[in-house]
Amino acid sequence: MLIHPWDAARDDAEWQTWLAAHDFGQLAVNGLPGEPPFVQPLHFAYDPERDEAFTHLARPNPLWPALEANPRVTLSVVDDYTFIPGPWHAPEGTPAEHGTPTSFYAAVQLLCTAHVIDDAEQKAAVLRRQLAHFQPAGDYARVAPGQAPFGRMLPGIRGIRLEVTEVRAKFKYGGNKPREMQRRDTERLAARAAPHDEAARAHQLRRLETGPAGGV
Repeated sequence: MLIHPWDAARDDAEWQTWLAAHDFGQLAVNGLPGEPPFVQPLHFAYDPERDEAFTHLARPNPLWPALEANPRVTLSVVDDYTFIPGPWHAPEGTPAEHGTPTSFYAAVQLLCTAHVIDDAEQKAAVLRRQLAHFQPAGDYARVAPGQAPFGRMLPGIRGIRLEVTEVRAKFKYGGNKPREMQRRDTERLAARAAPHDEAARAHQLRRLETGPAGGV
């Protein structure tokens, strides 16, 4: 993923805060020889203190041989995206139709070493971590081997601990454009009010107010 200086996360807190609320992504696993890579959509729970993510998949999932052959994987999360029409970014003094369209989006890629978990108690611990994240009210039965209702389901899954080795974070919201143009973008996004426009607008406003000037 290309990350220009003006699109880079201001600090770790920026991408960690965003990732805490974006816990569904795609796990990319290098395919076996002669096969394309596997890309598996999934929910996950990220632990910033340990720099690890946890998830699980069904035992029949076809990606396991590829994952075991090469545990180097990428967990990719993309959201808050929207399309910016060319006329919005037309330079001063040029026809509107000469403007270049672009995309706004936030993306975090966690480069990881995957550790497959087959021990029943350790798998139960993975599920408890995920449930604590996704159902913080605690409205679920305890997950433990041999204990109903979830214990009997444990043999049908395998856990994955994703040990994060590198993070690539990008917030592409026109940071290289003049500040006046960026502020016009926020007004146009508010007026258009298409899906994701408000989330994109919030990012652009936040980075205008808290970060260094990306444009001139």
